[in-house]
Amino acid sequence: MYNARIALSVCREMLPLRKGSSWRPWQRVLLWVVAGSSLLFAGCAGSTASPAVSPTGKLPVVAAENFWGSIAGQLGGSKVAVRSIIVNPNTDPHSYEATASDGAAIARSRMAIVTGIGYDSWASKLIGANPASGRVVLVAGKLLGVGEGDNPHQWYSPSSVQRVIAQIVLDYERLDPKDASYFEQRRALFHARELAEYNRLRSSIRARYAGVPVGYSESIFQPLGEDLGLRLLTPYSFAKAIAEGVDVSAADKQTVDRQAEERSIKVWVYNSQNATPDVQRVNQLARAAHIPISTITETLSPPSDTFEQWQAAQLASLRAALHRATGR
Repeated sequence: MYNARIALSVCREMLPLRKGSSWRPWQRVLLWVVAGSSLLFAGCAGSTASPAVSPTGKLPVVAAENFWGSIAGQLGGSKVAVRSIIVNPNTDPHSYEATASDGAAIARSRMAIVTGIGYDSWASKLIGANPASGRVVLVAGKLLGVGEGDNPHQWYSPSSVQRVIAQIVLDYERLDPKDASYFEQRRALFHARELAEYNRLRSSIRARYAGVPVGYSESIFQPLGEDLGLRLLTPYSFAKAIAEGVDVSAADKQTVDRQAEERSIKVWVYNSQNATPDVQRVNQLARAAHIPISTITETLSPPSDTFEQWQAAQLASLRAALHRATGR
């Protein structure tokens, strides 16, 4: 039924009506036959044909999440048209349910970017339900050699981001070889100008605050915290459980609570999009102990920000919290 619903949307895209007209009998029959048959759906979506070319002449690209979509759009410039599926900061990417509109976008795409690593399995299912021989699929986890069960939040790892950037450009050049020099120029500009503040803040924090003990609510922050040279005191099992929405062990709760109460941590970092009761409790303990709190989010917030604007704002907030905690 999932495939049939998406198939119906895809075929409606392929059989547009003129304003004021109605479906012809043969169109009605085709729509209902396709909607009721996953085999016909595969043919309608293009299991062996190449994806449709965008009316604008741009490469149609779909990203499961807007952090990858923002990067892909900036690297592609005027040669690509990027649609991100997860854009609402209140949407949980782990449990998102794809829509027929998402299926239609995938069916039209020539490139799809997903996180993988068990983070957005709905996206892989969506791509599988809309196959096309000419589509390039970039799975970040596969590219990075990170498997299911490992930390999926690789957009918080600067080194992983660099590898994804390089692969996006390579894939663009593969799909549009005549514009290869344009994509190389976009990559150089992105590194030199767009990522400048992001990189400057990382270097500044690392130089001044390396070794400072901090606590963090979930595994999103771990890759960035390690890159910054901070001493992450929170048990990883606590952070992983919060991120995955499973019960935190009593021992981990006691450890994290004690770290806040005894001021063993200088700063507490938490994901404001996932403030579970356990996280709210630690927030209260940190405030009571006058421990500076810095917030992060899982996806772009506000969604109108670029990847680098979002990350730089969070880094600036973290640096201010570290300054308040240490006086440095």
